[in-house]
Amino acid sequence: MENIEMNRKSVQLLQEWDPFKFGAESYDTEAADVVAALQGIDDPSELAKVIQIVYEHSFEQWIPFENCVAIAYKLIAVKFEAKCII
Repeated sequence: MENIEMNRKSVQLLQEWDPFKFGAESYDTEAADVVAALQGIDDPSELAKVIQIVYEHSFEQWIPFENCVAIAYKLIAVKFEAKCII
């Protein structure tokens, strides 16, 4: 059950992030890709690279790496929080 909650919170975070100001509902595919990657990544820099690639590929717009690192830290915090729930 923890995975479902982690995925839901992660998608919500990514939608709220809204890096291109297109509206939260504009990133369903990207959020799914990032959450899938999050399953196997514990390093914020590595996750940030994935986020940057996924979003830039979809929207053909550049995102500063620091912005990707900031959201990556939040996502990894959600992941570890989910692992600690008994």
